[in-house]
Amino acid sequence: MTLFNGVYPFYLQQRKVSVFDVSTIIVIVVFLTFACSFLLIVPGIRGQARLYWTLRVLLSLVVGVVIVAVQFTGDWETGWVTANTSYKSFSHALVNVDIGLHVGLAGVNVTLMGNPVNQVNETISYNEHFAWTFNADYDRSYSEGLDRGLPSPILYVAEKFTTQSPCNMHRQYRISSHYASATLWVAFCTWLISNMLFSLPVLVYGGYMLLVTGAFVIFSLLSFSTVRNSLMCPMQFGNAILRTGYGGSFWLTLAIGLLCFVAGITVVVLHYFNLGLLKTFFDLHEDKGEEYQEMTEVYVNPHFVNKRLSPSQVPKLNANGV
Repeated sequence: MTLFNGVYPFYLQQRKVSVFDVSTIIVIVVFLTFACSFLLIVPGIRGQARLYWTLRVLLSLVVGVVIVAVQFTGDWETGWVTANTSYKSFSHALVNVDIGLHVGLAGVNVTLMGNPVNQVNETISYNEHFAWTFNADYDRSYSEGLDRGLPSPILYVAEKFTTQSPCNMHRQYRISSHYASATLWVAFCTWLISNMLFSLPVLVYGGYMLLVTGAFVIFSLLSFSTVRNSLMCPMQFGNAILRTGYGGSFWLTLAIGLLCFVAGITVVVLHYFNLGLLKTFFDLHEDKGEEYQEMTEVYVNPHFVNKRLSPSQVPKLNANGV
């Protein structure tokens, strides 16, 4: 690390974790609070209804937390490469590093890790976030990285996503990510509606809304995957090329979409072929035996058990027996 006007340069690092950040942790904590609150009241539910309530609530919370959390994760598309490359501009010194690219719905993270971490008298451990949300300017974030003197591999990868880059990757990823995010928020709203409908006697409408939720989740995946159909600029470091593929958030969202489809189809099928089982699972099944017993049970005052009715109290019948 060299001096500049008598002052060591300072690089801001770790401004946003590549996969999980504070927003993701907050979402998970909120849903875990709901889950723990429900588990506290589970012992008060009697019989098999306890198992059914636990299964329904936990599955519903898993769907909700995934739909919201993947909005803030940064691993919808990821890629890593190990290369020998220059570390700074106007320097011939080469370093062996792992370069990672993590694309999320809110921007990209570029990770640079040295092998080993300490090389050329510096600690090579960087993770920089460049946002493209509506209230964030990607080009401005890139310009700030230039001013702070970030390492050349990070600036090389980040430059591919600028608006001035001939690769046109910024427009492709930014538009597809915005549509995917908006579609997921619609899926979250339909998930809320489905939970409200499941509390009503007509359960089939909740199943329909689960199908709608799954459809919007799949639409978000299709929106994000459109960038794979366009030409991608190569990110080459010597003989090594940084290639990306779908990450954990993409596959997790796909699993949740399929789960919504399976659950919705199951509810609709049971509504038309086995309504009793469906009502039992949602704790809406009426026990006809108990209901009949409660309706036929008669309470008689003992004071009138052995008392005979007077002749004036005997009802008179007409010719028709009425």
